[in-house]
Amino acid sequence: MKPMPSPAGRLTRALQHRNFRLFFGGQSISLVGTWITRVATSWLVYRLTGSELLLGVAGFAGQIPTLIITPFAGVLVDRHDRRRILLITQVASLLQSALLAALTFTNVITVTQIIWLQVIQGVINSFDTPARQAFVSEMVEDRRDLPNAIALNSSMVNGTRIIGPSIGGLLIAGFGEAWCFTVDAISYIAVIASIVAMRVPPRARHEAAEMHLLDELHHGWKYVLHSIPIRSALLLVAIVSMAGTPYTVLMPAIAAQVLHGGPNTLGLLMTATGVGALAGALYLAQRESVLGLGRIIMWASIVFGIGLVIFSLTTSLWFAFLMLAIAGCGFMIHLAATNTVLQTIVEERLRGRVMSFYTMAFFGTVPIGSLLGGILADRFGAMRTVMVTGIVCLAGSAWFAYKLPAIRAVIRPIYRERGIITVPAVDTGSKTL
Repeated sequence: MKPMPSPAGRLTRALQHRNFRLFFGGQSISLVGTWITRVATSWLVYRLTGSELLLGVAGFAGQIPTLIITPFAGVLVDRHDRRRILLITQVASLLQSALLAALTFTNVITVTQIIWLQVIQGVINSFDTPARQAFVSEMVEDRRDLPNAIALNSSMVNGTRIIGPSIGGLLIAGFGEAWCFTVDAISYIAVIASIVAMRVPPRARHEAAEMHLLDELHHGWKYVLHSIPIRSALLLVAIVSMAGTPYTVLMPAIAAQVLHGGPNTLGLLMTATGVGALAGALYLAQRESVLGLGRIIMWASIVFGIGLVIFSLTTSLWFAFLMLAIAGCGFMIHLAATNTVLQTIVEERLRGRVMSFYTMAFFGTVPIGSLLGGILADRFGAMRTVMVTGIVCLAGSAWFAYKLPAIRAVIRPIYRERGIITVPAVDTGSKTL
């Protein structure tokens, strides 16, 4: 009998694959720089303007390209070499951060320039995110390790989210925002090197690659629209992302006005979300099966909404830290579990397009939420705005709970076909999803 893997072995089994191990190491370094830049950019905008509205506008500018471009990018991800796309996007991101650093060092930086650079980075991310999500399946040869790879990827994102904002707060306080952007630009070298070092076999070219781009996009949209599990999961992601994430845009105002702190307080608050999110990602990483993830998606989104509502009522830094950690845990479990289910049931030839719609639901709705959050906070205050967004997330969770039985009925045959369920569906009950 084959020995059962240890808990540590279950947690890191995807790292046995060389390509994923390279990517994990390079991306870990790069993402620390990314989180440093996120803190520095939001603080720089607030320092230059003191405006909650412009915080929302800057967030809108950085994310709106995702809403417009990502569906078309998904078609290209299905057509072309995903590793090459990632290499191009990482080099472009390095140049964008270097330009932001140069403008800040020379003291000519303006909010208008920041907004335009945010737009440029948004365009880059529109191609980078679906390519990265779809490329995970190529880096991990054994599909049984795919859920673990997705969870480890989420752990990496949120582990760096703990480190990055803390370093960013210290760098801002000690040296200024320009050094944050410089560190970020240098960090991209690590992930570029890891992508170059990978050995990936060429992908088979599907017949769909000969279709017109708009026809491929329409085909992918019909596939998503006619799949109850994919459609419902993406709609909940869109609701939670649009309503739930504006609190991150308003964090500089909350740190300064409500908690009476500075850049170190901002870094601590963003770190809190990362701590909770890392805990959630590690929980998913130790799971051995996708069974039961639908119920987990529902409860995780509920936890996220409750965490935001309670956070909106506090004026204590450490209680705020706790609530943000709880909210971050719920948010990450919801997103990573949804990603895992989608990657498990999607057809390979449509993977890039489906993940582009996932990216659009996650990142593409954020600019709308950021802009609305900035407008509401400017009129009613940041904490009242956070409370409203938490309530909207809870309403979305209730809707998904209502749809869950219909989702399970569709997913059971897919799981049986792929060998995930080895007993008749009638015996699996609600444990399927």
